[in-house]
Amino acid sequence: MSALIDIVLPVFLVVGFGYLVRWREMLSDGAIDGMMRFAQSVAIPCLLFLAISSLDLGAEFNFPLLSSFYAGAFAGFLAGLLGARFLFGRPWTDAVAFGFVSLFSNSLLLGLPITERAFGPDALAGNYAIISIHAPFCYAIGITAMEIARAEGAGIRATLTQIFRSMSRNMLVIAIAAGFVVNLTGLPLPGVLVEALALVGRAALPTALFALGGVLYLYRPEGDLKIVLYLCVASLGLHPAITWALGQAQGLGEAPFRSAILTAASAPGINAYVFANLYGVGKRVAATTVLVGTALSILTVWIWLAALGVNGG
Repeated sequence: MSALIDIVLPVFLVVGFGYLVRWREMLSDGAIDGMMRFAQSVAIPCLLFLAISSLDLGAEFNFPLLSSFYAGAFAGFLAGLLGARFLFGRPWTDAVAFGFVSLFSNSLLLGLPITERAFGPDALAGNYAIISIHAPFCYAIGITAMEIARAEGAGIRATLTQIFRSMSRNMLVIAIAAGFVVNLTGLPLPGVLVEALALVGRAALPTALFALGGVLYLYRPEGDLKIVLYLCVASLGLHPAITWALGQAQGLGEAPFRSAILTAASAPGINAYVFANLYGVGKRVAATTVLVGTALSILTVWIWLAALGVNGG
């Protein structure tokens, strides 16, 4: 129980504060949007750039870590896709959108702070390795599957080109790419610049968590409850369970194993709704699953922490 109180609840209380402030109209949608933009376009890129630039790529980018996490993610996608189609009778386009919901875990806004609170800031190398290819992996799968399901419009190649252009202007992607450049070239960074970036980066997670609460206020709990709960099981249960099994089978080290499990156990991220909104299908179920999954993960993350032997302190 102490792990729930000491590690999990503080993270979700910050989300709850953001939700409460927006609900009571203490801040407007514009203010919440500005905070989220600052977090995603400025503070988190600073955090990711510094982390990737100093990451031991040879040690952290290992096959057991990435294969364990992403095999679990892909299994979640297939469970969401096939379940939506054959258990709930939804059209293939909706099924792809629902598969994306159980594919895209909130690695940044939940996985990072929970791992940091549980194991300290020095335990995040595995998280950063996963995050660095998270969006490209998930969007490549989602877009390809959606274009096959639609079999019309601009086609896979044109759509992938459009998404690539969009991602190339995304500050998170730019920061990760710049971090890799500095890491691989050994380019020295002025100490004063590192300190300034670190100062901004320290505001990233609390600001993003608070803004996430405000954003979730907009996602009213609507939609088919059965399919929402099904997608939550795939995201919060199946994904981390497969990651656990594969990590154990491949002898994944303790630190990366913990990072992989807690990232896999994170609730569906807002990108799940963004993807559904991009194609105009399954938006209500996607939004509701993000909200319900975030609430349920208070309990499920605690369970996974207990399985990892964390009892709080």
